Amino acid sequence: MNPETILKKYYNPNSISYNILIIHGKLVANKAINIAKKVSCFNPDISFIYEAAYLHDIGIFKVNAPGIGCTGTFPYIAHGYLGREILDNEGLKKHGLVCERHVGTGISCDDVKKYNLPLPQRDMIPISIEEQIICYADKFFSKTPGKLEDEKSVKDILKSLEKFGKSGVDRFKNWMECFEF
Repeated sequence: MNPETILKKYYNPNSISYNILIIHGKLVANKAINIAKKVSCFNPDISFIYEAAYLHDIGIFKVNAPGIGCTGTFPYIAHGYLGREILDNEGLKKHGLVCERHVGTGISCDDVKKYNLPLPQRDMIPISIEEQIICYADKFFSKTPGKLEDEKSVKDILKSLEKFGKSGVDRFKNWMECFEF
């Protein structure tokens, strides 16, 4: 499966959003694959990581984020579950779970309710080793034009996660210990 073929079904290859997705997906995929190789004892599926890392943000065209060329109607936080719906319809259910579970460091059903988030009321926290690796790698890169290739520092990542509560920070720190030994 070629992730770019799927992305081209939903994005104009000449669009800002497509180019952002390709660059961002490549950076996340490369970092995730490097991490996966470090933790080979967990037997992560490298080819799946490559595909899912490229596709994890496929749902952004449905959100209102004009700074990255997206003019949809949904809030940005919804791009994960929207991506899952797209990939489920493509027959890529396992890839879809990565989409849904990569936002932040995952979002619990309790947090959806507590903060009245515009999301389905279910747990959307990375479970498989591949989901965790991709979610972790994704935190190091933004989709901000002009900053796409700038890798964020751990300090900056933790600062951004603090806004959303202790559980996300703790989850990221656990991944750091597991993936960056």
